[in-house]
Amino acid sequence: MKAATQLKQKLLITLILLILARLGIFIPIPGIDHNSLSNNVNNNGLINFLNIFSGGGFSTIGIFALGIVPYINASIMMQLLTKLIPELENLQKEEGESGRQKIGQITRYFTLIWSIIQSIGISLWIKPYVFNWNYQFMIDCIVALSTGSLIVMWCAEIITEYGIGNGSSLLIFQNIISGIPKNLQNYKINIYDKQTIINGCFFFVLFISLLMINILIQECKRKIIIVSAKQLSKINILNPQSYIPLKLNQGGVMPIVFASATMTLPIYFSDNLQTSKINGVISLFLPGHTLYLPAYGFLIIIFSYFYTSLVLNPEDIAENLNKMGASIPSIRPGSDTSKYIKRILDKMTLVGGMFLFMIALIPSLIAKTTNTSLLQGLGTTSLLILVGVAIDTAKQIQTYIISQQYDNIME
Repeated sequence: MKAATQLKQKLLITLILLILARLGIFIPIPGIDHNSLSNNVNNNGLINFLNIFSGGGFSTIGIFALGIVPYINASIMMQLLTKLIPELENLQKEEGESGRQKIGQITRYFTLIWSIIQSIGISLWIKPYVFNWNYQFMIDCIVALSTGSLIVMWCAEIITEYGIGNGSSLLIFQNIISGIPKNLQNYKINIYDKQTIINGCFFFVLFISLLMINILIQECKRKIIIVSAKQLSKINILNPQSYIPLKLNQGGVMPIVFASATMTLPIYFSDNLQTSKINGVISLFLPGHTLYLPAYGFLIIIFSYFYTSLVLNPEDIAENLNKMGASIPSIRPGSDTSKYIKRILDKMTLVGGMFLFMIALIPSLIAKTTNTSLLQGLGTTSLLILVGVAIDTAKQIQTYIISQQYDNIME
């Protein structure tokens, strides 16, 4: 009974904070011509992409328009800096919980800086749609958006610590879900048309297939069996339950997110640069042109390698195995173990990146062959995020219930 009550409290905290973060998007900053702004957003590829993760915040410019994006940017920057700066790496590894708290505090400072920078960019971008734009409006806009971003960051951290699931992921999950009904409004379904019914069945089967492929990519892993000297001395056999799980897609959805965001830049430059020679080169990277798909696939694979290097360090794994007195069968401890794990990771990352590229192309291929963009309303990036967050949250709930049952048994 006690475990059920605690789980209800965690779920209640999570729901309240998610609702709070959602309501803040609909509190608009006054003094803006929102109708003209909304029309511009619909025709802007880069803003449309950011709008997915803000839950429509960029079309309304609400006080929570930046959403969790500055916090995610700051977290990624801290992951990169931790790998590059030895002091931060020692802070994370050697100082335990206090070190993690210090890194968390630095991440919050970076979030504030990122939110101010992005707020300045938004205040300048919406200048044509402001009734009376001046520096006072600019300051008010920056303060409102930055404060909103910090409140959303606070909601994410409270959910992670006292609620269920990862706060940042759940906020993005919520924003994507909120955009699905709006996308579906663009499609009219005639139940008396035979072709419409056939297309509907086809898209339903395709959607389920995409969902299954995404789940497989999220859950697929390579198990590297490890054995300790103590095990070998006693039974002289390997324990298949002792292994290092290496996921096929270590970066999750982030490689597609980074690649998609990068591929919107040629669209932005093409609309804003007036030099014909430069536009001629940039046009090659626009959707439907020669270099778009090769560049998109290349970026997904590159970002897959980049994010895998941030998440996993083969040298750290080899060092930890050595400290535990464990090793991989037939592989010498130390540098050989590190090279072995790196070799496997490189192969898996390449395969995972290619799979991500293939499923990212499916909505575009379907749109070209059937002359409809139904699947593009959701998008593979969004689908990957939804699947990943749903699986992780369900696992956390299951783990929490099992741990509480174990505690009850021990009592």
